Amino acid sequence: MNHMLDRPIWSALATRHQAFAEGDDLARRYRPSIVPFAATAAEDEQSLQALGRLIPPLESAILVQAGPIVLPAELSAVSTASLVQMIAEEPLQPVSDERVQRLTHGDAGEMLALASLTKPGPFTLEALSLGDFWGVKIDGRLAAMAGERMKQPGYCELSGVCSHPDFRGGGLARLLSLFVANRIMARGEVPYLHAYASNVPAIRLYESIGFRLRSALNMAVVQRAG
Repeated sequence: MNHMLDRPIWSALATRHQAFAEGDDLARRYRPSIVPFAATAAEDEQSLQALGRLIPPLESAILVQAGPIVLPAELSAVSTASLVQMIAEEPLQPVSDERVQRLTHGDAGEMLALASLTKPGPFTLEALSLGDFWGVKIDGRLAAMAGERMKQPGYCELSGVCSHPDFRGGGLARLLSLFVANRIMARGEVPYLHAYASNVPAIRLYESIGFRLRSALNMAVVQRAG
């Protein structure tokens, strides 16, 4: 039996994030203004055809799942990558730092600028609608942030972890990763995250704070030809 997190996008859109979904019981995507993720319920022909209809001409979407990504004839892969999915099931080191503050919609512009600079993954001005984000500001500048993204029953994704180049080396990514993961655990949920398989420093950081490898995943950025 497949694990819920083997198809994290679908399992989020079919459960806790239904309110952000477009599509039907065969294929769904987040509203593009939030995050460009899409998924099918299965690999059967009907689900794949539904995915093809869901992505408008010249738009792109990101698919993430364990196992090979199968596409309908209408879609083609613009790029692909290998990911790792990591999970933390044991208690983590508690952290407390008065510099950590909840980020609000008033910080969205600065958050988008930081994400655009550091590229932790897809990020939009509406990302805050998916979950809380926390950050550290130094001299009035957003130095680092981390937050929540996809959610499934009993699980919550730690996402958007990034530090401005001017403030790297100060342990802010570690601090915020632990802070957000502990908040997820305090709700009785299990935190998990994704990283590029090639991003060895990030993987080592997450391992050092208590995350373990759960699964290898495949990612594809797909587009429907006009």
